[in-house]
Amino acid sequence: MLEARGIVKRYPGVVALGGVDFSVGPGEVVALLGENGAGKSTMIKTLGGLQQPDEGEILLDGKPVRIANAAEATKLGIGVIHQELNNLDNLDVAGNVFLGREPRRFGIIERRKMAELTRRYLLPLGLDVPPDAPLRDLSIAQQQLVEIAKALSLDAKYLIMDEPTSSLTAGETASLLNVIADLRSKGVGIVYVSHRLDEVKICADRAVVFRDGRNAGALSQEELTTENMVRLMVGRDVAREVARSYEPREPRLVVRGLRTKRFPQYEIDFEVGKGEIVGVAGLVGAGRTEVAQSVFGVHPRVAGEVTLDGATVTAGSPASAIGRGLYLAPEDRRHEGVLTTMTVRENITLPAMDRYSNVGLISRPKENAISQSMRERLRIKAPNVESLVRGLSGGNQQKVVLAKWLSLEPKVLIFDEPTRGIDIGARSEIYALMRGLAEAGTAILMISSDMEEVLGLSDRIMVMREGRLTGILNCDEASEEAVMRLAVANG
Repeated sequence: MLEARGIVKRYPGVVALGGVDFSVGPGEVVALLGENGAGKSTMIKTLGGLQQPDEGEILLDGKPVRIANAAEATKLGIGVIHQELNNLDNLDVAGNVFLGREPRRFGIIERRKMAELTRRYLLPLGLDVPPDAPLRDLSIAQQQLVEIAKALSLDAKYLIMDEPTSSLTAGETASLLNVIADLRSKGVGIVYVSHRLDEVKICADRAVVFRDGRNAGALSQEELTTENMVRLMVGRDVAREVARSYEPREPRLVVRGLRTKRFPQYEIDFEVGKGEIVGVAGLVGAGRTEVAQSVFGVHPRVAGEVTLDGATVTAGSPASAIGRGLYLAPEDRRHEGVLTTMTVRENITLPAMDRYSNVGLISRPKENAISQSMRERLRIKAPNVESLVRGLSGGNQQKVVLAKWLSLEPKVLIFDEPTRGIDIGARSEIYALMRGLAEAGTAILMISSDMEEVLGLSDRIMVMREGRLTGILNCDEASEEAVMRLAVANG
């Protein structure tokens, strides 16, 4: 059994863990639940050797152990799949899976053997990509599956999964849950961290809940209901978002004849009206993120025109998009959404420093006022606005991304997986915030792999498959079956 007893971890200005207990046994799946900032990631880093506790002890099979680093954790049979990807995009898939553990013969890497072994771990996850494919060419979801395959290749006795399905589709998630069931049957102990509570109900034997760095309670398998989990996680009821009936709206964002670099053979036309939320659904690799990045200008578009309130948004120019009031909250927040070595204040105010300057000098009071206002509005869990973003949980980093753009009063806001890795309480808050923005006239384009999210929030749903727009559904005619039918359509 892997046990953590009385673990305390302090950071400047905050107690991340205040004497928590946690355990997982062989052949057991234990869900670790809690809101963002509850201490889950800190516990994972402690068990994975990435940090040392200030107080408390870790025991393995009843014996105290000191896990000095990640390599030591691996030797002890503990593998970790982190929420934020740790892959190297300058290597191929096989190179990432077996990094530092490459099979060798006479000192030379056996690439054919490494490729065969890589396929063995990729196929059960439903990832059919060549082992020699450059990692940089894969989507975020595919890179996440590579990270999972790497952990599986360790043949660990205990496997810790931190939000492993946050970017995966329903089909990929089902494949992973099958892999988890197989591992459990072989005696592997699994710590499963997820904000998707339906998955927890399917795979977990029991759950341990953290709140504000302390044990908030535990639930047996029979007690694993959404209501019980939410009650322990947030201490309050969370309202579910219900979509409105569809109402045609005046177009605000208009896209005509868009052809992306990845799918230059297909043209895409769509509009997003004032005060409208348009969801974008589809399987991984459907081209949803490519459309968002082409509209915003991160990647040049092969052809097509984008206009906002009738004014042209220059191709390949994020500056033009920002100047028109069009902003993108990207899926990969750590590498594309925030600067982790800067403070919450600096991240929020960076895109529009001219707003906070006076005669060429930055006004710190102005910066503090808007950043503090956004911190309170989005309930960003940080000691203060001078806290470094790298010290925040993934969900709170996502809130900083949103705060950065919301402070600029957007006309159009593109969300790419807006609640990836965000807990159910914060998710409800973001849904309410998105609805509030829409009611104020902001046009929202929302890409999401969460079907409940797409159906619950969207006024209309665009469905894509392999670079093509296969259909657009009004909210009052949309269903999971209708969306999936278009997502896999050949026509």
